[in-house]
Amino acid sequence: MNQNPYHVALKQIEIASDLLKLDPDILEMLKAPKRVISVNVPVRMDSGEVTTFNGYRVQHHDARGPYKGGIRYHPEVSLDEVKALSMWMTWKCSVVDVPYGGAKGGIVCNPKEMSRGERERMTRRYITMIYKLIGPYSDIPAPDVYTNSQTMAWILDTYSQLTGYRVPACVTGKPLNLGGSEGRAEATGRGVAICTREAAKALKIDLKQATVVVQGFGNVGFHAAVTLQDMGCKIIGLSDSQGGIHCSGGINIIEAYNQKESTGALADTVKCENVLNKELIELECDILIPAALGGVLTKDNANKVKTKIISEGANGPTTPEADEILEKNNIMHIPDILANAGGVTVSYLEWVQNMNRDHWTRKQVNDKLEDKMTKAFKDVHTLSNSKNITMRSAALMRGIGRVVEAIKTLGIWP
Repeated sequence: MNQNPYHVALKQIEIASDLLKLDPDILEMLKAPKRVISVNVPVRMDSGEVTTFNGYRVQHHDARGPYKGGIRYHPEVSLDEVKALSMWMTWKCSVVDVPYGGAKGGIVCNPKEMSRGERERMTRRYITMIYKLIGPYSDIPAPDVYTNSQTMAWILDTYSQLTGYRVPACVTGKPLNLGGSEGRAEATGRGVAICTREAAKALKIDLKQATVVVQGFGNVGFHAAVTLQDMGCKIIGLSDSQGGIHCSGGINIIEAYNQKESTGALADTVKCENVLNKELIELECDILIPAALGGVLTKDNANKVKTKIISEGANGPTTPEADEILEKNNIMHIPDILANAGGVTVSYLEWVQNMNRDHWTRKQVNDKLEDKMTKAFKDVHTLSNSKNITMRSAALMRGIGRVVEAIKTLGIWP
């Protein structure tokens, strides 16, 4: 059974607290979110019956700016998971130095079993219920697991209808024709690839000779795989929720994508052998990218991981026990709060464009993303080397340290 993600987040902050020698009072402030919103969301289903879904929005800390974080729809959403994710968002925004605090939202549902109309009604009802606590200056949602640009369009419209005028900056990850940013869809996966490239440079690994396994083939996994393939890597393993595929000669990403689109699963992709998800994690490779849900690298399988670099596309894919094992095995481990921060970085760029009623080219956005991610990686890697600590500990030190400095400067009032 996977560990409680909130307990994992608390353990991480304790480790960083020791390294930073945090004031115990500030530590207590950071361990709990500032606000937890829990709502019951009644939705009239296509059958005419009303189903009530549990929804959450957790706002962790806003010392560095408005709350920022995605909304996920998943049957296993829990309050503790959302609390952990909101905390990681605080550190993530701080690590890449964008002026946001962390938040996260979620609804306990199975969107795969819901019609488009049911998902729309659920989204609009949920936003109506948290409307007064979100907005462009207070808390800006974004897409997450099983939500997308269409979901964000419904949020934009609902918030704007309630406000009385169009407010494009109230949400990010929108369609381009509603104020979305060029490059937003691929931003998280692209950021993972940029961090992976920088790690390969540090280890003197030639990307044109590197083999890659990507666990999870949603938005993040797909775009990370495509970007790394464009950099010269050979993708030898992919997986989705149904299972994985392996091809030592390299997988054609577009063929794999078409296979998943036509059949609903990666299995039986041409020239590939089918493997179980747990087998995919243990394939020998140069780079492993966990890009699905949390808790996939544990004490039970960490010793079986045969790679040189792990770049976390997912949030919380590694338990603290697994972290210790991977460190002993000298694996370069790029933590989630750094590796997958490309999404929130381009969300920030989208928000800036919206606030200024501007629209930048894809090159402008990608250049800014490149600068932010490269600098963040180098900052964390330098700190890791100078303190002789793991990349995760260094990222937590950098992220938490900036938040603490903001809190100290602001003071406690009244």
